[in-house]
Amino acid sequence: MIDPQRRRVIAGLGAACATAVLPSLLPSVARAATWPGHAVTFIVPFPAGGPVDTTARFTTQPLGHLWSVPTVVDNRSGAGGIVGAQFAAKAEPDGYNFFFASIHHAVLPSLRDNLTYDISRDFVPVGMAAVFPIVLVVNPSLPVNSVGELIAYAKANPGKLSFGSSGTGGGTHLAGELFNAMAGVKIQHIPYRGSAPAMQDLLGGQVQVMFADGPSAVPHLKSGKVRALGVGNPARSGMLPDVPTIAESGVPGYEAYSWSGLMAPKGTPAAIVSRMNADLVKVLSDPATAKGLLAAGAEPKPGTAEEFGAFVQAEIEKWRGVIKKADIKLE
Repeated sequence: MIDPQRRRVIAGLGAACATAVLPSLLPSVARAATWPGHAVTFIVPFPAGGPVDTTARFTTQPLGHLWSVPTVVDNRSGAGGIVGAQFAAKAEPDGYNFFFASIHHAVLPSLRDNLTYDISRDFVPVGMAAVFPIVLVVNPSLPVNSVGELIAYAKANPGKLSFGSSGTGGGTHLAGELFNAMAGVKIQHIPYRGSAPAMQDLLGGQVQVMFADGPSAVPHLKSGKVRALGVGNPARSGMLPDVPTIAESGVPGYEAYSWSGLMAPKGTPAAIVSRMNADLVKVLSDPATAKGLLAAGAEPKPGTAEEFGAFVQAEIEKWRGVIKKADIKLE
């Protein structure tokens, strides 16, 4: 049994330890309790109107309503997402600057060796926001109606098929190279300057195949101008519930889709990151927000900061392997 004098000594030591630790914690907790006290800026590294920008606007507006403060979407486009990432990495980590990262930022480390930022070192994950289905579509003149038939046709007609993409190293290009590797086929890649011209050549028959982002594909699917064979999501897409996944259609384990998630500059108070994640999940789980995102071609994917951080690291490793195997180089 501890005698009264020793008990007083132990209590005193505990109080001293608490006094030493609390000053380092109190400022962060205090800031989180009153945060946000003014406008919050969300840096989007792509032009207005694209899928990442659309996701940002559908999520930040209800966040502003939740907080009763303005939210600012700051488009810092250029160099395939690099300009915005560089800007965000140097932003003040005060809880008032956040960054919408995308699949591009998981791919870029394997394509460029001169990046002035590190997506893993210079940012902390906040949470996934949305995913954008990649749809394997073909020109209706191609005599295939399933993923299995496409694989068989490609093997029987080597060198005859080509797929268009929005550009070398982009998500729609890498989705095609992953398909080539996993299906054991060689469909020739033809890069374009964006999804729109690639889709136009698919419609015109200059290319026969495309791994298209959902917003680009859906209008042409509805009109019957292209045929969908599968989606790259791990589960069927809410946008195209009748279209099977590529994985269930003959390429087990295949996953390829675009995504966007929220990050904060390294050094942002952990309590604010936690609060932002909780509010982001709340907004993404709201039926009105989900309906707007789905109408724009995005599927809300709320989750924890830890899950998003692990996902980004897995994406970096996954696409590094695809890029190496396909020997993809930026000119």
